[in-house]
Amino acid sequence: MLRYSFGIINWRTEEIKKVDRKTRKMLTTYKMHHPKADIDRLYVKKKEGGRGLVQIEAAYKAEIINIAEHLSTNHKEDQFVSIVKSHESTQPNMNSIIKRAANITEELSQPNEKSDAKQDGIQHTKARFGESLKNGKQSNIDKNQSHYRPEAPRGFQEVKVPRLRDNGPEWW
Repeated sequence: MLRYSFGIINWRTEEIKKVDRKTRKMLTTYKMHHPKADIDRLYVKKKEGGRGLVQIEAAYKAEIINIAEHLSTNHKEDQFVSIVKSHESTQPNMNSIIKRAANITEELSQPNEKSDAKQDGIQHTKARFGESLKNGKQSNIDKNQSHYRPEAPRGFQEVKVPRLRDNGPEWW
């Protein structure tokens, strides 16, 4: 729903971040996301082990760039696009979509070590619950302290002990 407004309403980055924060808060309030769970995993694709939520700030930047590319292509036969282009050329820096798109592409082209390392490292450093046991990375686990129970050897059958009923009601 927000994508439709990105080219029309002049969104500030603080407003976009606030909407993103409010979305995460609603997910936590309605028990769709644990308060102590990893926030970065929300924005990772579902195929890669995340929740697949679209990051609003990234969607905003992509939409502004797409609109600017559409306006900058040659549409000689479309009179409405030429009207919008002439209007855009008279706008100040903050209101012009083409100028905002140029700022965004410049910002994205500069290497940002923090965000690049953050996005690349999400999949490798943050294992999902129980993955360390599945992958065989068990060397750093104290088996006595963690109540580790090894697999039963071949031919060994587990004996089930019946539970004794305490002095409760008969239907118990």
